[in-house]
Amino acid sequence: MIRILHVDTNHPSLVEGFEHLGFENTVNTTASKEEIEKEIAKFHGLVIRSRFPIDTPFLSKAVNLKFIARVGSGLENIDVRAAEKLDIKVVSAPEGNSPAVGEHALALLLSLFNKVPKANTEVRDGIWQREANRGEALDGKTIGIIGYGHTGKQFAKKLSGFDVTVLCHDIVPNLGDVFATQVTLDKLQKSADIVSLHLPLDHSTLHYINREFVERMRKPFWLINTARGNQVVTADLIDALKNKSIRGACLDVLEMETAAFDVSIEPSDAWNYLSAHPNIIFSPHVAGWTVQSHAKLSEVILDKIKVLLHKGYFM
Repeated sequence: MIRILHVDTNHPSLVEGFEHLGFENTVNTTASKEEIEKEIAKFHGLVIRSRFPIDTPFLSKAVNLKFIARVGSGLENIDVRAAEKLDIKVVSAPEGNSPAVGEHALALLLSLFNKVPKANTEVRDGIWQREANRGEALDGKTIGIIGYGHTGKQFAKKLSGFDVTVLCHDIVPNLGDVFATQVTLDKLQKSADIVSLHLPLDHSTLHYINREFVERMRKPFWLINTARGNQVVTADLIDALKNKSIRGACLDVLEMETAAFDVSIEPSDAWNYLSAHPNIIFSPHVAGWTVQSHAKLSEVILDKIKVLLHKGYFM
């Protein structure tokens, strides 16, 4: 019997799908990492989102583990190299929520450009100010997408109905397509009016948007971050907003987030400045978190485990 441990809550279709495959499911979403470590040797599969890191000490106790399923896209909470050395397959589901991320990035940008949050609040309060809520046109802008994987490609696709120029930059060559032209980072920084981050988190992308990045931009720009909060240095973002090197920002993620993507917002000079800034728009790390993507993520994971099953991986 193949035993699966679920340590995060996901769409119910995931447990049901594993049951149809003949797997035995255990759902434990409250036990600590230390408690899970004591039991992990019993299981052949682990299903997780981001509740705690899967590191080498943890994996050393997972002597029967065959796979780790990350119900999401980023793998920064899993020591993938250590898992590979132990012949543990690591699967994720970026295909499941990348369309939602692309839509959300566009929604944030259009909301910021058209002052939707401000106008909505004012009208609800009985204030009718047309001139003060005059918007910025997206048409004619150049959008630079950094990271042209699943979410970057989806954002470019969503932009295809607008009269814009879309550039992309990625360390992997030849990813450009009908929706975006791949260029060097230097070319993107010389041309972009808007920069959108779609990078995985690793040592090379931590603090990616910093003072040096901003200084290399040819003109003031708008920033979109639907990737990871600690890829943008908050202090440098604030300095750039103050000197108008950055014209505004759409932030679905924040540097202050925990590894589990939670935030306990406490007053600080940095937070007070950002929260009061008229050209900042926030959302609570929900870019890939639609009703439809919730189910799709589980569907993608199931499909990938079925492939392993059919290849005889669990024999």
